[in-house]
Amino acid sequence: MHALAAAPVGAPPSATTRPNTSSVRVPLLAHRSSQITCASAQPSMNAVGRRVALLGSGLLGASAMQLAGRRGTAASAASAKTDIEKVLDDPRWPEQFPFRPENFARYDETPDTYFYSQPRFVTHIDDGAIKALTKFYGEVFPPSGTQTAAVLDICSSWVSHYPEGYKAGRVAGLGMNESELARNVQLTEFSVKDLNVDPRLPYEDNSFDVITNCVSVDYLNKPLEIFREMHRVLKPGGTAYMSFSNRCFPTKAIALWTATGDADHVWIVGSYFHYSVPGGWSEPSCKDITPKAMFGRTDPMYVVMATKKA
Repeated sequence: MHALAAAPVGAPPSATTRPNTSSVRVPLLAHRSSQITCASAQPSMNAVGRRVALLGSGLLGASAMQLAGRRGTAASAASAKTDIEKVLDDPRWPEQFPFRPENFARYDETPDTYFYSQPRFVTHIDDGAIKALTKFYGEVFPPSGTQTAAVLDICSSWVSHYPEGYKAGRVAGLGMNESELARNVQLTEFSVKDLNVDPRLPYEDNSFDVITNCVSVDYLNKPLEIFREMHRVLKPGGTAYMSFSNRCFPTKAIALWTATGDADHVWIVGSYFHYSVPGGWSEPSCKDITPKAMFGRTDPMYVVMATKKA
């Protein structure tokens, strides 16, 4: 379910140039083939003000009003990397899952099989973010060559950004396009499936040590069901790593994602872990792996992770 390489609004799908996103606004009615920065629709607003505006428009559930008032300090400091990582230190989860079904609606509700029918052999984040993610995977994966290790990449594509030459006894990929998956040299097997239609994972219980998802969690319209399935197929002590940036196709990303910013995205993904299997996951945590660029800009990169309790 990976998206295309970034392209300016209105550019043809083959464009790979990246726009200056410092002042980009992300309307829900953006060009359907454009991938742009997924951020608040009003970047100048602080986090609390943004949530109040969203609540007033009915985007978020009533219990999220408590969230707006209670975690304003951490979220308003989203520009500081350490504060991004601290968002999940004291998340103050509401008693009930705070989001409504309409929060998972998308502007383009045509079948995803249409959208992903053509293979796209492009990358979806810039080179710096890719290098940072690969380095992170190298630090947390079972050692390469471990024959008893099993890794699953969901919403996979022609590349998983795993360390070069990484091998395990089993490396499974599940994605939307067979041609892309067949090109992924690190996979030992792959399956084609639309998780937005059927969130069940086609694997046995307690099968994998690691699950990864790269820049695709924002497209999932049944996240709790999918996170329950991830919990089911992970071995006890196995960990799921959900990585994301601020790039997306706004017409295919869920409404909740396109209306909120980076710190909110960390909290949202953390909530998927928390509410999907209450008590079944470790407390989710966040790692900000955004590369430090000496010159220019780079895509931010975050990983929200949790471990299946034994």
